[in-house]
Amino acid sequence: MNRIAKTFSALIKQNRKALIPFITAGDPNPEITVQLMHQLVQSGADIIELGIPFSDPMADGPTIQRSSERALKHHVSLNGVLDMVAEFRKTDTDTPVVLMGYANPIEALGYELFALKAKACGIDGILIVDYPPEESGEWVQCLDRHGIDAIFLLSPTTPQERIEQVAKMAKGYIYYVSLKGVTGASHLDLQDVSVMLKQLRQYISLPIGVGFGIRDGVTAKAVASLADAVVVGSRIIEEIEKSDDEELLHNVGNLLNTLRKAIDEN
Repeated sequence: MNRIAKTFSALIKQNRKALIPFITAGDPNPEITVQLMHQLVQSGADIIELGIPFSDPMADGPTIQRSSERALKHHVSLNGVLDMVAEFRKTDTDTPVVLMGYANPIEALGYELFALKAKACGIDGILIVDYPPEESGEWVQCLDRHGIDAIFLLSPTTPQERIEQVAKMAKGYIYYVSLKGVTGASHLDLQDVSVMLKQLRQYISLPIGVGFGIRDGVTAKAVASLADAVVVGSRIIEEIEKSDDEELLHNVGNLLNTLRKAIDEN
């Protein structure tokens, strides 16, 4: 059982839901990323999603796009991101780390070399936004050989055929995009989420995390009552964006504490 499975198993026994924060590696600068990862864990994160900076993040709204731009100004590469995870693992061997990004950097490195490096530094799962399940057979097999979970997105517009396909391929957890649009949108309809999750669970036995549109404790609590995990990205990036370097860790920690307490009220 890998770290992701262990985490969800422990949470189920405690009757708790997972809090999964997203940050972009290297934002606002590479020196603070590992400190920020530790801060997230101290403030209640169960799993960390770490974004690989990319020049054309098509699924992301302006907030996360800007975070990639800031990281890329510091020349943060895929290898640099893996180095950050290796540094994090020197003092945290328990918290699952999931990489999230786009196909180009993976393709440039090659599946096998990427998987070898990712496993060596302690990556537990990876979600590549622009790898559709229909074209992911070789990718998933490569990750399987190295014990890394292939995580997939599903959305309100995903057809049933693709849901069934993802159900057969995915490991770790499913990331359900709760609304149409890009990250940072805020028109979250909890009734729609509830209906869709019931449909998904007819096919999917993995935990389901819900992201997009979660901006405060009230929404996080409501989503946690429906899903197995709450994924928060843009709201955290906003906090990073508006914080001075000296206040950044403290402010992000406070935000995450607020979300954690709200989720645990269920």
